[in-house]
Amino acid sequence: MRYEQISPELFKHNRKRFAEHLKPGSLAVFNSNDIYPRSADGTIPFVQHRDIFHLSGVDQEKSVLVLFPDCPDQSLREVLFLIETNADIAVWEGEKLTKEKAYETTGIKTVYWLKDFEAVFNKMVALCDRIYLNTNEHLRADTTVQTREDRFIDWCKKEYPAHQYERSAPIMHKIRSVKHELEVDLMQKACKITEGGLRRLLKFIKPGVWEHEIEAELWHEFIRNRSNGFGYTPIIASGANACVLHYIENCAQTKDGDMLLMDFGAEYANYSSDMSRTLPVSGKFTKRQKEVYNAVLTVKKQAEKILKPGVILDEYHKEVGKLMEEQLLKLNLLTKKDIQNQNPDWPAYKKYFMHGTSHFIGLDTHDSGLWSEPIPENSAFTIEPGIYIRDENIGIRLEDDYIIKSNGDNVNLMGDIPIEADEIEDLMNS
Repeated sequence: MRYEQISPELFKHNRKRFAEHLKPGSLAVFNSNDIYPRSADGTIPFVQHRDIFHLSGVDQEKSVLVLFPDCPDQSLREVLFLIETNADIAVWEGEKLTKEKAYETTGIKTVYWLKDFEAVFNKMVALCDRIYLNTNEHLRADTTVQTREDRFIDWCKKEYPAHQYERSAPIMHKIRSVKHELEVDLMQKACKITEGGLRRLLKFIKPGVWEHEIEAELWHEFIRNRSNGFGYTPIIASGANACVLHYIENCAQTKDGDMLLMDFGAEYANYSSDMSRTLPVSGKFTKRQKEVYNAVLTVKKQAEKILKPGVILDEYHKEVGKLMEEQLLKLNLLTKKDIQNQNPDWPAYKKYFMHGTSHFIGLDTHDSGLWSEPIPENSAFTIEPGIYIRDENIGIRLEDDYIIKSNGDNVNLMGDIPIEADEIEDLMNS
């Protein structure tokens, strides 16, 4: 792996927290992601399933983790199954985890080769009452493609129909939303790599460069700093493209007078950062551009003060909507009559600010978390208001990543990344 080895204490901590939520007499199973085919003999590069990584630190395909905290056989309370490495695999694909290296990585003492899974698992299942299965229950999940986890669930229910079955997803959403200090360190590393990318761009961007050239500069900066690249598909959107929320073609040439909206973040050790900045391609905002920019920045700063432990996210988003409403009135984009006549289900401000302000972030860019419960201390969120004015070819979004603290002093992991309009101009013209 490109990243430095993570302390196994993180994964021991995460497994302990997961085990605290299991019912007595239960085991839980977590599978790696598949390596997905592309065409011919080509495959998409492997990306580990975030849940098994969160609980073990294993970053390898065809791995299985089984947790059985109160198993009568103490050696079977935490069991890891791995591909058995050999000389051919080492030559063609590179070395895989040995049992010794797996212990160093995970802190799990009992490691079997995958060929032994059914025999060992059968012994474990005979000692348990219920089995926790792991399904993708993210609110925005696309579950069209059958995963390795899905196939295991089908097999397990067929082989062991008399057992009780439970869901791991609610537990994972709860525990993954609260970050250990080691996780915060990894997220901070991802944010520092992202900062390096932006500072590089401030010297590079000028009228005439292409959006994909800007993306290429980021690729270089990220990979040279031990990242695997982007945490998600980057948005490099100039001019009217900035008003397309999920514009990812990145194929236009920038022009003098354009605004350039960039939404990108480096990944480090499977942890994602998520940042948005909007720059003047020429290095200087027009009066109107700066006016709208500062309105977005004002909403962002106000939102920082109200996102804190105990807040319900739906209520928080309504409060931010009122803050945005005030700014849109000042910009003469809304009138009081617009607000009086608005549809409560789609407020007037949504014409210019269509998306939410914050989402969980961590191992996934849109990370696991429970939206219906008060947000916990040490959870991680983005804050990303925006204003999009199609008639003026202005699209502005500003976004940073935060660790939420109960004392109101949230930690901005991107606090060193330039965001003030004057500072952006100064750096672009220095």
